[in-house]
Amino acid sequence: MRALHVYDATLDRVGLALATGSALGGALVVGLRLIAGERNPMYLTGSWLFGAVFVAIGITAVVGPLWLVMHVAGLRRARHAALIGALAALVVFVGAQTWGFGLFQVPIMDNRTWLYVWLSALAVSAVLAVAAALIGVIMWRIAYRRQI
Repeated sequence: MRALHVYDATLDRVGLALATGSALGGALVVGLRLIAGERNPMYLTGSWLFGAVFVAIGITAVVGPLWLVMHVAGLRRARHAALIGALAALVVFVGAQTWGFGLFQVPIMDNRTWLYVWLSALAVSAVLAVAAALIGVIMWRIAYRRQI
């Protein structure tokens, strides 16, 4: 029988994890800009700053409440952090690319085009969800320590 590991977080480590997650999110934005061909250091620095700020807002507004629920429920392992990061990113990015899952005014298109919009949104969001899961695991490692 395996021993039960209990993980606990403190407010200072959670703050450091949030800062690290936002910095990594900003670095992801810079990486995407580099792939797109941007080479100007000023634009890349601005991309990192804006990316870090908006990732911090997203983590606080979207992932924070989900993390709090899972923390209170005792789901405090690295796989839980990865799951929350990936699912939150997937939902946010798919929703953004599909006009709020089709709830808002969608441009006129046929069913085949709508299918390709959804497939493209899922594929692109899956790549970002993997990155978000990795950031979530790094944040988990910073925020949590095993209790003895």
